[in-house]
Amino acid sequence: MIKGDSPFTPGKPVPLELFVGRKNKLEELIHYMKQSSSGKQENVFLIGNRGIGKSSLANFLRSIAEKEANMVGIHVFLGGVKTTEELVSHVFEKILNESRGENWFKKIQGLFGDYVRSVGLFGISLTFEPPKDKLKGLTKNFPQALESIITEIESDKDGLFIALDDINGLANSSDFANWYKSFVDEVAINFNDFPVFIMLIGLPDRRDALFHHQESLTRVFNIIEIDSLSDTEVEEFYTKAFNSVDVEIHENAMDLIKNFSGGLPVVMHEIGDAIFYINQDDLIDVDDALDGVFEAATRIGTKYLEPRVYNTISSNLYQSILRKIGNSMSQVFTRKEMVKELNEKEKKVFDNFVSKLKQLGIIQTISGMKGVYSFVNPIYPVYIQLRTLQEEEESK
Repeated sequence: MIKGDSPFTPGKPVPLELFVGRKNKLEELIHYMKQSSSGKQENVFLIGNRGIGKSSLANFLRSIAEKEANMVGIHVFLGGVKTTEELVSHVFEKILNESRGENWFKKIQGLFGDYVRSVGLFGISLTFEPPKDKLKGLTKNFPQALESIITEIESDKDGLFIALDDINGLANSSDFANWYKSFVDEVAINFNDFPVFIMLIGLPDRRDALFHHQESLTRVFNIIEIDSLSDTEVEEFYTKAFNSVDVEIHENAMDLIKNFSGGLPVVMHEIGDAIFYINQDDLIDVDDALDGVFEAATRIGTKYLEPRVYNTISSNLYQSILRKIGNSMSQVFTRKEMVKELNEKEKKVFDNFVSKLKQLGIIQTISGMKGVYSFVNPIYPVYIQLRTLQEEEESK
């Protein structure tokens, strides 16, 4: 049977029609956003661990900004961006591309002079390529540049929504931290009406790094932290996604995939996508779900554990400890119980091993529980066990 398109999107923000949960966080974000559309510039820092759904939430909020707050919305991905000038260039390029076909496009295009050109087949996208001195000027005068854009769109739109996603590369930059503080200060002093909502998106430790470089930013940002989805929200997501392609899930199968999803959208999409292509009769049973979990574990392990762990940790002792931790396929393990499984040499290096895995972002301590650790992704131990079984089979 030839399968149609999967409703799941591993590695990408969830489609708007499949977004679920985050009700309280959305209400708070919408409050700030509507204040911005009324003229008060707002700054939000959206934080959460990897795979928790930050980009999907930002994408959903952007749609609300466009439809309900009548704002021009842009969602800028900054992976690899390390300078403030690059960030500013990306912001203006995104505004240009999102404005194509709108009433105000020609007016905005005129603001950037001869530094805009069409690229791609039939010129379907635009690039903004100003000379270095021009870009430095735009970066220094960022508030004025945004105000010029606001002036050109004000007859049609009520402001700008700007989501700056994956700022992890910029968070360690004192130049960026000081630039952002100067931007906020200038807006507060010189602009009475500045309808711009800016949301930075990153990991919790990147927030801490940014604030370390400029402590005054702690008073600038409204911090929104998102956690894992609840079991109810996970079930709602899977039900909605599979129903969209006329596929049903058996109750026991749903319980299994909820357990291994851990409320993490990044895992949910991998499991859902794997199950979708494995299932052949439009009714997902426990066998389909289990096969999908194993396939998703292989995908996720290959993407994340292989380059970050197996290709990094060369110590035979460390490899042995890792296999023993993954043996139960449990997300949580304790130092006390693990030590019982280790030989004397492994015991001596266990604490160093734990520190290494924490440094690599594979495990984390559980707050208030000394000596208790959990994998940041509930499917990691499944992959570790599968890989161990494969190695044992190959060694026979």
